[in-house]
Amino acid sequence: MTGHDIDLAALGRYDTPTICNALLGIAPEAAGRSTKATLHCARPDLPPMVGFARTTLYRTLEPGGLDAEAEKAQDLAWFDYVAAGPEPRVVVVQDGDTPHAATNALFGEVMSFMHSALGCIGLVTNGAVRDVAGMAEGFQVLHGGIRPNRADYHRVDFDCEVNVAGLYARTDTLIHADVNGAVVVPPALVPQILEAAAAITEKEQAIIDFCRDPDVTADSFKRFWREG
Repeated sequence: MTGHDIDLAALGRYDTPTICNALLGIAPEAAGRSTKATLHCARPDLPPMVGFARTTLYRTLEPGGLDAEAEKAQDLAWFDYVAAGPEPRVVVVQDGDTPHAATNALFGEVMSFMHSALGCIGLVTNGAVRDVAGMAEGFQVLHGGIRPNRADYHRVDFDCEVNVAGLYARTDTLIHADVNGAVVVPPALVPQILEAAAAITEKEQAIIDFCRDPDVTADSFKRFWREG
């Protein structure tokens, strides 16, 4: 299944917990492919982001060994990699200096505009960020913390497997993320996920609507639950 075959807009109508709930009923092992540690959401009012991973591993506690020319060449290769493949894309960055990740910022306002121009809709990282108020319009960020200082970082690798807060991702891994965290979506299961998510949403809404009734009692709720 290619990016063009996946109904990304339909996936984006559900929050990430609902997608996780759907996976639990379809493929429990897949439901576990989610963030396990807390990531902060820079823009909680934005809708869920759904996109294909562009992965990279950074170290943020010390500079790398590349000279300026080699570092520029690496940047250009990274840009080519980010701009290729199915859209939209999500940058997935592992700060490899665990447990000191998020000591200094590795992504900020300018980086958000650069990656937005290359077809990315957001970032998922265990590292720190800064300048969140000035980031590109619509660019979502899940991050490990906010720090004012720029990291003296270097890119160790890209187009590689990364581990961000317990979520493992590779190039083109389909990511669903919102204020609650992120989960990997198996493309082949999308039709089943959407069907399950619709049923889950309907059932949950019925419970919420019943509980909102000012005349609800413990007995009426238990009767409702028993009949459901």
